[in-house]
Amino acid sequence: MPPGPVFLVSDVHLGAVPPETEEAFRRWLLHVRESGSRLIINGDLFDFWFEYRRVILSGHVRVLALLADLVEAGVPVLVMGGNHDWWGGDFLRQEIGVDFRQEPVRIRAQGKSVLIAHGDGLGAGDFGYRILRLVLRSRPTRWLFRWIHPDLGARLAESVSGTRAQISAGAIPANGGRTAFLSSWAAARLKQDPTLDIVALGHGHKPVVTEVAPGRFYVNSGDWVLHRSYVTIDDSGKPELHEWDG
Repeated sequence: MPPGPVFLVSDVHLGAVPPETEEAFRRWLLHVRESGSRLIINGDLFDFWFEYRRVILSGHVRVLALLADLVEAGVPVLVMGGNHDWWGGDFLRQEIGVDFRQEPVRIRAQGKSVLIAHGDGLGAGDFGYRILRLVLRSRPTRWLFRWIHPDLGARLAESVSGTRAQISAGAIPANGGRTAFLSSWAAARLKQDPTLDIVALGHGHKPVVTEVAPGRFYVNSGDWVLHRSYVTIDDSGKPELHEWDG
């Protein structure tokens, strides 16, 4: 693994954000390749992603190529499936070379124990969403969706997502207490498990680095819908929040 910080980013929502945002994100990936030791994409890299057997969504080719370049350059890439792009699989793992995960995972980064989770479906609340998530991620639903033409599938996903409409409106609406819940959930996990150093989430679209206890942090890498934010963890294990202006 090359020297340099670990980079964390989430909620880029490629496919819904304007072209200039994607261009900036591609420049950021080049920066990570030059200066990073590892990249963690904590969910919702894409506003919609579904792996058909023989079709790849054309709008994401350049970003996928850059991710493959990162891996080939020796920078490991961990990609968490979010609530918009959980439906990844063998293409991302085998052809692009990323470590694609669909469930929260605990890793070691810069000598620290880090829990990585996108953030949707955590805790015991929001029963309706949890049922919907089970249905959407079930094998029968995925099998049926695979038979829809990709153009129609992408259009359907866009209409359900609403991200593009929110951007056109000029702001992301209130998230119903999601940001506060994620912060509380992370603090509780750190309190329950003294061997855990960092809880890293996304989903809330609000960049946060909070030292919950001495040397132990809740991190939310924010988004690229409004903030173009990301987090680095340096060789001391301390996370730091940034906003990309390149």
